[in-house]
Parts: sequence; structure tokens; C-alpha cells
Amino acid sequence: MNFDLTEDQQQIRDTFARFCDERIAPQAAALDEAKQYPHALFQELAALGFFGMRYPEEVGGSGTALTEFALALQEIARGSMSLAGAVAMQSLMGTKFLHLLGNADIIERLFKPALRGEKIGAICMTEPNAGSDLDSIATTAKKVDGGYVINGQKTWITSAPVADFFTVFARAGEEKKLTIFLVEKHFKGITVGREIHKMGVWALPTSEVAFDECFVPDSHRLSKEEGDGEGHLRKTLGEIRIITGAMGLGVARAALAEAVRYAGERKQFGKAINRYQAIQMKLAEMATELEAAEHLVYYAAWRRDSGKPYHKEAAMAKLFATETAATVCDKAARVFASYGYAMEYPVQRYLRDVRFTLIGGGTSEILKLIIAKEVSA
Repeated sequence: MNFDLTEDQQQIRDTFARFCDERIAPQAAALDEAKQYPHALFQELAALGFFGMRYPEEVGGSGTALTEFALALQEIARGSMSLAGAVAMQSLMGTKFLHLLGNADIIERLFKPALRGEKIGAICMTEPNAGSDLDSIATTAKKVDGGYVINGQKTWITSAPVADFFTVFARAGEEKKLTIFLVEKHFKGITVGREIHKMGVWALPTSEVAFDECFVPDSHRLSKEEGDGEGHLRKTLGEIRIITGAMGLGVARAALAEAVRYAGERKQFGKAINRYQAIQMKLAEMATELEAAEHLVYYAAWRRDSGKPYHKEAAMAKLFATETAATVCDKAARVFASYGYAMEYPVQRYLRDVRFTLIGGGTSEILKLIIAKEVSA
């Protein structure tokens, strides 16, 4: 493939890079420390059309390819991982199944307003005993007159405290297979519970969500057939992994830039520390590792956009890019030495936030198993 960006791709990257530098980066530390959901920046990105990039024009989107979307998200993550996580949820996981499976009422009343930033969506998959193991999902949906009754407990639900609607995976039918439902926040029986306090992405709330005899009308069963949920989810996981890799690239790029800047300013023994070989080697390693990771992420995105098989490459991209990003952020903090441990410099936030990318879309251990299965087939 050609790794040179097209004119349109470069324009998209430049647009969001400017937005990062002018709007996100100046506010990122304050948002993080206040632990506030970034509502204002969320709305500004909606106005830029970010939430509709992955959806067709007839529903209010722009029909942008995954490569362009990943480029934009990488720049957002360079400014704030909390904001990147919030808008990634809104743009893909939180709205994907509404567009794919929702009826006309759902499209008009919830999906289209979500693209305009007027509604916020979340997805409920993870449970206390079911993370990477989808077979362990225990939430049930029992068929009753006019709909279903959902019972179960979800956890690690991104954006739950601010969400207007939830895409919920529950077991339904005689075979108890995964089925997709849409639950609105005003439905009786849904409770957004304890917020999970995390080491990073402080401005992105994550909570438990409980369903206790929650009635969901037939119109809100998104699955066309009971039990088709896992198939739909697996088709989306590749995209989730690619964009998670792109978010890792964004925060690692910010860490590298901070390390380069600091190394040029900090003086020890009469000269800037970037004159010392030990620091030069760290910077060289970081830059090289990031370049390799970026190529892998956008190769996987290119395969997706070209209609080629891409799930193995997506797993590889997510694995390598996020692990690389974590390593780069650690090396950047080491360039700062003791100041890398101080809250006054953003490198500590990058080091905390980057771990968010190691979890979403599959842990590194699960991804290695997936890749091994693919290469051994």
C-alpha cells in the first residue's frame, strides 16, 4: 500500500491537529483534574461532524473511511485521552448498532441526534465475571407480552453516568444466545450504579449498570433474530481495535513531543540533556517504535477500507501500537527523571492514560491468542 496520505486525508488530519492544539490541549489538564466529562469539547467535535464520519450521508454522516476516522481520533487523543475515549464511544460503539439494526423511530429520535451531539450513547457488554470471555455473559432477556424483561449486572461501562441510551448484550431465546437490545435511561429497572475510580482518563466516567426486571419493548430489540448479537459484535471488533491503536499513537506522540521539548530545555553539567547519548538513544527508540506502530495501524485501516480481510491485522495493530504507546510514555517519563513523577508536567497524565488503550478492544494476552490462531490456521 501507499503510506503517503491523500490530500483529503491530510486535510482531515490537519483540521483535527489544529483543533487539538487550539482547543483540547489547553484544557486537558484542567478537565482531568476536575474529573469532569468534556461536554463543551464534545459539542464542538459534534459541530465539526466527527460523530458522523463513519456513517453515510443519508442519515446525517459524511461516509468517511476508517483511515480518515483513525487519523482524526489520533489527533484528539494527542490532546486528551478522556475526550478521545468519550467521542470514540459516541462515534462507533455507542451508535453502531442503532444505525445497523434500529428502526425508523430509533434512527430519527436517538441515532441522528447522537450524531449532532444532542444524545449520548453507551454500550453494555462487560460484566463482573465476563470481560474478554463473551461466553460468560450472564445478563438475560426473557420474552414477555410486548417485549422482554432484562436482568443482570454490567460493569466498566464507559460514559454510563451521562448516557441517554445503552446498547445492551443479553442472552435470549431457548438457546440463551447473545441478543442486542436498546435501553433508554428513563426505562424502569435500569440503574446507573457505582462509579469506578480509575488511575487515568479521569474526565471519562465509568460505572456499573444494573438491570432489575427492566422491561424493553419489542421495538427496542435491535437484533433481527434472537442470538445474532455475537456475530454483529465480532464484525465490529476489528474497527474497535484499529481505533484503539490510533488512540494509543496519539497519546504516545504527545509524550514524545514533551520529552523532546524538555530534553532541549533541561540542563545538567553545563549542557542540555539532549546532548547526552543516553537521552538521544531514548528519543531515537521512541520515535522509531512509534513510526513502526503507526504503519501497522494504518495498514490495518487500509485493509478494512479496501475490503480485504483485516481482523488478524487489526489484532496485530492494536497489540503492537498500544504496547508500544505504553513503552513510549514510560520512556518519556524517564527523560523527565523526578519531574516525570510530578503532577505539574503532562507526562504523568500520558503515563496514566495510556493504560486505557491496553484494555479496550481486547487485552494484549487475548490478542496474542487470536493472532496465534490466525497464523496457525
